[in-house]
Amino acid sequence: MAKRDFYEVLGVAKGADAGELKKAYRKKAMEFHPDRNADNPEAEAKFKEANEAYDTLKDPDKKAAYDRYGHAAFEQGGMGGGGRPGAGHGQGDFGSAFSDVFDDLFGDFMGGQQRGGGRSRAQRGSDLRYNMRIPLEDAYAGTQKTITVPTSVSCGGCKGTGAANGAEPQTCPSCSGMGKVRAQQGFFTVERACPACGGIGQMIKDPCGQCGGAGRVEKERSLSVNIPAGVETGTRIRLAGEGEAGLRGGPTGDLYIFIEVQPHALFERDGAHLHCAVPVSMSSAALGGDIEVPTIDGGRSRVKIPAGSQSGRQMRLRNKGMPALRGGGQGDMFIELAVETPVNLTSKQKELLREFENLGEDKNNPESSSFFKKVKSFWDGMKS
Repeated sequence: MAKRDFYEVLGVAKGADAGELKKAYRKKAMEFHPDRNADNPEAEAKFKEANEAYDTLKDPDKKAAYDRYGHAAFEQGGMGGGGRPGAGHGQGDFGSAFSDVFDDLFGDFMGGQQRGGGRSRAQRGSDLRYNMRIPLEDAYAGTQKTITVPTSVSCGGCKGTGAANGAEPQTCPSCSGMGKVRAQQGFFTVERACPACGGIGQMIKDPCGQCGGAGRVEKERSLSVNIPAGVETGTRIRLAGEGEAGLRGGPTGDLYIFIEVQPHALFERDGAHLHCAVPVSMSSAALGGDIEVPTIDGGRSRVKIPAGSQSGRQMRLRNKGMPALRGGGQGDMFIELAVETPVNLTSKQKELLREFENLGEDKNNPESSSFFKKVKSFWDGMKS
């Protein structure tokens, strides 16, 4: 049976570039992968066919030869008898070719390691997270905190190399410094971390007695952290190089401080603004007057209550809120009145309130008067 055209196999035009070829092959490989088509006996053949097509067209020299001579370029010692004229035809060749394609497609996703490149013995340390709770007053003014962080630091005995007496690590004989080994499983070539060196590519013959060859030891450190004014819950502060020490001399990770601002007994925060609910007596709300309210900086502000104020009325104190984290001025503070109904009245107070009630007129309670007029109208309408 004659071979199909490689461009037809992948479903692309003859002039397709490398990106289009890779995208088309990825689609075909996912569609016909044997593991995903256990009930389709034709899937494996189509999978091999797509792999052979892409293995040829991804190589510029092979592609040029194929574009000129077609399949004949690779038959009976085509391309001058050199290269890999039968690539993709044999079972072993197919496994190697598929491994090449797998690396091309997914090498970056798997950490950017190129074939044959191995892994460096030095590995970057992990980033650390520290959760810090601070009161609203500290978020307003900014502060400096000292924290204790349990972490890994570079071993002083071997200066982070992991080897005793300053000895240099040796290349792993099992993987020749690659950090990974391959094994053939059917037509797949499976690649995994070298079990001898743990995927590092190097071995320490005489490990440091203090760190056991890791190049780092566990230790608690005290750090001073500057908390800028205006921080809020969710603010993240990065301390570069203050994370976990790298493995065998690798670079140090970073430390991230996550801020949580505690709820306040008096103020409720809304971004840069503050809200404060202030109870006032019924007589003060009716007659009006002045009251003193607290501010977040520890000071006081005098607020004038207009006569006849109702619960929920708000008054703004400009620039008495929270500072913006990265400049841009300061928020405001909003005072919300909560008119308090008196309780635990004496007989005399009750008598005076009844007298006051009897002297009242509609204009003294306009909202109540308006409401009950609407109620009366509603009831009259129901009767009719």
